[in-house]
Amino acid sequence: MIRSIIIGVLALGLIATSYWGYTEHEQNALLANNVEAGYQRAFHTLVYHVDQLEDDLGAVLAMNTKRHISPKLADIWRVTSHAQSEIGQLPLGMMEIHEAEKFLHDLGDFSYKTSIRDLETDPLTDEEYDTLTHLYEMSTDVRNELRKAQASLLSNNMLWMDIDQEFQALDEPLDNTVINGFETVNEKVTGYRETEWGAGFSQMDAFNDEDLAERLNGEKINEEEARQKALEFIGIDGNVEVQVSQTGEGLAYTAYSLTIDDPNHETNYFMDITESGGHVLWFLQYREIVEQNISLNEAAENAKDFLERNGIEGMQLIESKQYDSIGAFEFAYLEDNVRVYADHIVIEVALDDGDVIAYEAEDYLLNHKDDRDIAEPNITKEEARDHLNGKLDVMEDHLAIIVNDLGEEVLCYEFYGVINNDTYRIFINAEDGQEELVEKLDNAEPVYDLA
Repeated sequence: MIRSIIIGVLALGLIATSYWGYTEHEQNALLANNVEAGYQRAFHTLVYHVDQLEDDLGAVLAMNTKRHISPKLADIWRVTSHAQSEIGQLPLGMMEIHEAEKFLHDLGDFSYKTSIRDLETDPLTDEEYDTLTHLYEMSTDVRNELRKAQASLLSNNMLWMDIDQEFQALDEPLDNTVINGFETVNEKVTGYRETEWGAGFSQMDAFNDEDLAERLNGEKINEEEARQKALEFIGIDGNVEVQVSQTGEGLAYTAYSLTIDDPNHETNYFMDITESGGHVLWFLQYREIVEQNISLNEAAENAKDFLERNGIEGMQLIESKQYDSIGAFEFAYLEDNVRVYADHIVIEVALDDGDVIAYEAEDYLLNHKDDRDIAEPNITKEEARDHLNGKLDVMEDHLAIIVNDLGEEVLCYEFYGVINNDTYRIFINAEDGQEELVEKLDNAEPVYDLA
């Protein structure tokens, strides 16, 4: 009898210990997934912001109106602060990247100092234009190196945590495409360390989560409802593992962070859904994409179908790009044949099987509304063209609404044109003919040879 009791107690102890171990393992796995998701998002957002730096620097060089150079330089200053923050979120303490960090810091300083100057009475000098030209060329080099690192990360399904652990386990430098890419960036910008660019600056936030919190509507959802919405949104059928945790620390709204198993590709989706209304803010899947099996046009149709299936209607494809075996698509809301750029969504599609692997809709959730009062243009399209840079060869035009420097929506004529071998998108105010915005668009993306 006593022997049976002892055996029973031991069995219960073993079960309890096993359950504790299993629970501990699950918690550690969830923590690791969240950490890796943070690394991945910081890196891919860093690459996006370096893309934006190149485009903004190119736009400054193409601008014809001095009063809009200052706001664009202020944008560059803000983007550099975000890029610095994202570098700080990556496990790069293992390597020397001081020159790259200093380059971003000095670029921000130069942009800030120049943006607060009255360029009408004290315009940019020839030397400053030369500096901007060199910075533009340098940003192109940095962008290409980071894009190559990104292509390697995605094609080889690499994890930042694995790279970090491997580096720390070695006594010699790690031969890794991602790490090598950052080291090459560091070397390329070394030549700019003697440039005198001015004083420091303070960081600014581009995304106002308090405004988003005011726009979120609908009943609050619980964790199980968030799980169901996530699976329906991505389009996953069947019983798959989903880990859900509540987030929102430091934000004006609360949301759920989800890690969703994808058994078809032996990887995970990562997603944020708001608690109020169950709105999907973003999701991301990083996995190996071996080869391209569908065209960019087919992928664009998949992206459109994805939006319609999830009840997001009236969106028009305004730009498409290809990075290695991934198609990236930018959509804007179309109202009365006017593009509303504030209502903006970005989707990425894998070109091996056509699955949507990334979605970002914070701008759309923040700005979308159905009751805009769109006025008639005060000037004609031909009159608007007279305000363009004379060197621009216009290829296409549209009516569009953009947000100006004061945060106000303005109706514009949107012109696509070419100067030399670069393509630009220029917005002319449809009320007074003023140049509102100039953007340099990406040229065809190179396919990187990773062999």
